[in-house]
Amino acid sequence: MLALALAGTVSAAGNTKLPGGFVYLSDVDPSIIQDMRYAGYDNFMGGPVPGYKAPECILVRSAAKALSRVQEALKKRGLSLKVYDCYRPKRAVRAFVRSAADGKADATLKRFYPNIRRSQLLRLGYVASRSMHSMGATVDLTLVALPEKEAAPFDPVRTYGACTAAFEDRAPDSSVDMGTGFDCFDPRSHTWSRAISPDQREWRQTLRKAMAKQGFTNYSKEWWHYTYGPAAGGARYDFPVTPRGETGSEK
Repeated sequence: MLALALAGTVSAAGNTKLPGGFVYLSDVDPSIIQDMRYAGYDNFMGGPVPGYKAPECILVRSAAKALSRVQEALKKRGLSLKVYDCYRPKRAVRAFVRSAADGKADATLKRFYPNIRRSQLLRLGYVASRSMHSMGATVDLTLVALPEKEAAPFDPVRTYGACTAAFEDRAPDSSVDMGTGFDCFDPRSHTWSRAISPDQREWRQTLRKAMAKQGFTNYSKEWWHYTYGPAAGGARYDFPVTPRGETGSEK
């Protein structure tokens, strides 16, 4: 029975419904921008990650509603949240660990870890064998100034600057300048890094304070990583990230 519950049921549209308690973020707050990196090619794996069958943010309901409250407060300041990753299947976590352990990757992916070896990602705490994301209460995100300025499309064959480079030299992003790109495995990505400009530090603290007011806690090695405390500590799941059905998920 448990296996059936985790697998979900198939809707009339042919899409897998979510396990109880999970929702698509767009059903709770469609105003939050989504840039789901692990469903595409702009990520440290170099392509779609196992378990990501759609560029959708899925969270447990309480975390999604708390994120919506953050969004409402930020919109009054001319800002929006943009999510990069939400619920992460355990199969994706295993793929991360395997990739980090073998230390092999295309040279173009070095931009995500310009000052360390790929084999160090696990030891330095940038990749974990058990991810809070798999509980559905952790989210990777940034801020966007409204109205959002359209970024150039990501070109998988182009050579981009390191994630620690100047904003205009990194892979394109519509976000404010947080001092590094997303999934930048480097000390400059530590939330309290002093190796970035005062403006970049201010943006990080704007995000941190807004998230903290609604019960989210930051992971200090990644300025983008937040966990909704009241929903943490549950089971870790491995259902795939699939497209929304025509009727959506339960709110």
